[in-house]
Amino acid sequence: MKTELNTLLITLYVHLDDRILPAIGFTRDHSPGRKPALNDVELLCLLVAQHLLGIASDRKWIRHARKHFIGMFPNLPRQSGWGKRVRQSTGLLSAVITELARDTPSWGEITRLVDSTPLPCAASRETVKRSDLAGHAGYGYCASHSRYFWGFRLYLLCTPEGMPVVWGLANPKVGEREVTEALLRHDRHLVHPGQVIVGDKGFAGREFETFVTDDLGAHLIRPDRKDENPRFGKLGGIRQWVESVFDTLKGQLTLEHHGGRTIAGVYSRVAARLLALAAGIWHNWLIDAPNKRSLIAYDH
Repeated sequence: MKTELNTLLITLYVHLDDRILPAIGFTRDHSPGRKPALNDVELLCLLVAQHLLGIASDRKWIRHARKHFIGMFPNLPRQSGWGKRVRQSTGLLSAVITELARDTPSWGEITRLVDSTPLPCAASRETVKRSDLAGHAGYGYCASHSRYFWGFRLYLLCTPEGMPVVWGLANPKVGEREVTEALLRHDRHLVHPGQVIVGDKGFAGREFETFVTDDLGAHLIRPDRKDENPRFGKLGGIRQWVESVFDTLKGQLTLEHHGGRTIAGVYSRVAARLLALAAGIWHNWLIDAPNKRSLIAYDH
């Protein structure tokens, strides 16, 4: 294990145990039954390590962890126990992501980026027909790659360097504006008055813009359409920021190889990758790294 990843895990462990878990009120002190041998802080740190190392397979990860991490985490479960703990931890993962975002200087910045990206969950018709995700997932079209897919779309509101703030999954057949509005209504406390939300042309619409302006007190900026008067321009450079965030998620963090077969499995695996991204960005702010979203130092 490289020194940079080792340092991140130790720093993250202390921060989770001392600040974040007490802040969100998470404890197992009054839970029935025996406490798990692998505590929740250890679970979170191991999930961050797994995805920063780009190991999508749980089987390969448990084998790798037993070889390289057993000294730091001696209570590693078997693969089945690991998968069960991860699927049960989606709510905890989301809460920790939000707290890590609060603990970075970019939390107070005025700019937020919003976009969605395909999350394929099956590659064949037979898999689609027998999948437990049937009725939740659906067919969609990815314009940037000119291909159809079956699965979900991941919606993400993040800071300019990619720190996740609000996220969610939705059927691709549901419109972008409708899903984003539902997410922002649910987590409106995470959007501050006066903030500028930068989206693409898919967010063009009077009702959605009115919601952002009147209900959230924020401002929506998007590239101009050809059939309207010039307002904001093309915004090409800013739009590339969020595209690079998705590139990191799909590249080093293996988002499209999540392997989830149930709703709980997909949500928890996506949340784990977002946690790894959040932890990397949080630590880069802590050590004043020049590129806050760069995770290369932690990938081996």
